Amino acid sequence: MTGSSRIRGRQSMYAWMMLTPLLVLISLFAFIPTLQTVWASLLTKGSSRRPPQFTGLDNYQDLLADPVFWQVLSNNFWYAITTIPVSIVLALLMALWANQSMRLRSVVRSAYFTPTMLPMIAAANLWLFFYTPGLGVLDRLTALVGMESTNWLGQPDTALWAVVAVTIWKEAGFFMIFYLAALQGVAPDLRDAARIEGASRWQYGRRILWPLLMPTTLFILINALINSVKLIDHLFILTKGGPNNASKLVLYWIWEMAFAYMDRPSAAVMTVLLIVLLAVIAVLQFRFIERRAHYQ
Repeated sequence: MTGSSRIRGRQSMYAWMMLTPLLVLISLFAFIPTLQTVWASLLTKGSSRRPPQFTGLDNYQDLLADPVFWQVLSNNFWYAITTIPVSIVLALLMALWANQSMRLRSVVRSAYFTPTMLPMIAAANLWLFFYTPGLGVLDRLTALVGMESTNWLGQPDTALWAVVAVTIWKEAGFFMIFYLAALQGVAPDLRDAARIEGASRWQYGRRILWPLLMPTTLFILINALINSVKLIDHLFILTKGGPNNASKLVLYWIWEMAFAYMDRPSAAVMTVLLIVLLAVIAVLQFRFIERRAHYQ
């Protein structure tokens, strides 16, 4: 073995030694549970007297034939397609404003970030005060223009959108912090150069600022997508998925099947489908959006 080969061998061994703790942790808390979930999705619902039996793809067929499954998917689709773009746009607008030179700038930034610091349960309880029929802030405001009292969380037409509003209120401030950090990293010379060249604010924002913010936008987009399928805290307090499954989302339904109805094969099937869906979306995001990201 030559000297260079021995050096490469030692470097490779050193790299694997550094990676081993991380690989062990990922295997214990990600890979092995995922494989166990896939296996559980192929078994029947067992009991103390009858152990689970291998049933193949029957659980998948049963779930796809369940109308509640499609309603939950539809709810989560509208929840994601509403909360993600609105949260990102609001976060960017708030960051642009908070990044300007003005009095009480630190107060403005703290006010935007305050919803993020609140625990999920506390935020949901706070919004119950807004949504309470007859006594809530929303009903008192709408009463000023002659509107009747509305049960925002108790009607199928409004329950999901009431949850959407809470999510946007909480996530926009969190995403603003990332945009604010990215804006402070943009060199002021670029704005001065754009002014000298006669570029308008719109041209500076579209041609210079937005491309520089694309890595941050990609990061926020992925986080927003993950958040859109892991909401469960707010639903416990606000609607519990009701009325008539109108506000039920994917993760809440998985919890309900696994621990409320003790139907773990169905919960495993839903979990597997969710993992596949997120993997496909993540691949598409990195394949098409990362091409527009400029890291320098």
